Amino acid sequence: MATTTANNAATFRTRLPGVVLTAGLATVAYLAGTQVPIIGGPVFGILLGMLVQALGFVKASHKPGIMFSSKQILQLSIILLGAGLSLTQIITTGASSLAVMLSTMATCLLAAWGLGRVLKVSGNLTTLIGVGTAICGASAIAAVTPVVEAEEQDVAYAISTIFLFNMLAVLIFPPLGHMLGLSQDSFGLWAGTAINDTSSVVAAAYSYGQEAGSFATVVKLTRSTLIIPIALSIAAFRAAQTRRAGDGAAKVKVSRLIPWFIIWFLVAALVNTLGVIPTPVVKGATVTAKFLIVVALTAVGLSANFRQMAKTGFKPILMGMALWATVALTSLLVQRLTGQL
Repeated sequence: MATTTANNAATFRTRLPGVVLTAGLATVAYLAGTQVPIIGGPVFGILLGMLVQALGFVKASHKPGIMFSSKQILQLSIILLGAGLSLTQIITTGASSLAVMLSTMATCLLAAWGLGRVLKVSGNLTTLIGVGTAICGASAIAAVTPVVEAEEQDVAYAISTIFLFNMLAVLIFPPLGHMLGLSQDSFGLWAGTAINDTSSVVAAAYSYGQEAGSFATVVKLTRSTLIIPIALSIAAFRAAQTRRAGDGAAKVKVSRLIPWFIIWFLVAALVNTLGVIPTPVVKGATVTAKFLIVVALTAVGLSANFRQMAKTGFKPILMGMALWATVALTSLLVQRLTGQL
């Protein structure tokens, strides 16, 4: 017992400098995000982290705490997000919006797979950009990162790519919607399925109109729950790959590949659906989760390897642009085919 306590204390002291640095920068990023919601705290966090790293302020003593923040704190934030979601929201969402949502997601993931092979983008980076575009930007990337065991530079590159087109969407979507003559519900469905980050969805949709904003928010919230089946599917696929690569399934412990934080995310959402969690606690968990995501993404920025990112080249950005356009066009096309446009 004494040895365990001593080890825990040593681990705490080792991680403390990096956690303090990360949390301090994340606080600045979070506050900046509240002032400029179009960009949002996660974007400020990763950019601030990358800036501090580029200026040489990250020391070896910071790295254990930074790694802890980018992994364990990230997983905790995802679990807390579940406490603010209700499983019944998927059921209450209209069948038409669900059809558009699933169509855009499937098209995006298939396009990501194809473009990744054509452009020769690494598998993990393809997965991160694909799920980030298909589901909900940084939150999806955060959820899938520990499942695929992605490198920090891949996470940083994927988030930077996703948010680049997020910010462009906030500026471009409202005028395009007016040019196309979209109704409030049609634009809300378009924004909710084709823009990735929640803050960007809300910013674009509410600038189009109150009704569009309300509709887009519901669609976006439902879309966010798709993190669960996607992450579990990726985990199952990786488990199958590991078994085939080994010299026998007996040596493979599938339990180690199961993303237990996603399971707890589902449990938290279920508990919230049953009304067990008091409303003030739900609100507190949601606010805490959003801040912890900023902390985790700030840590990702602090871990960025600029030389490695430079070697990656512009192909991932080209891929992100193509996926962004594919999702936007697919959403409009499916609405047209289903008579909603």
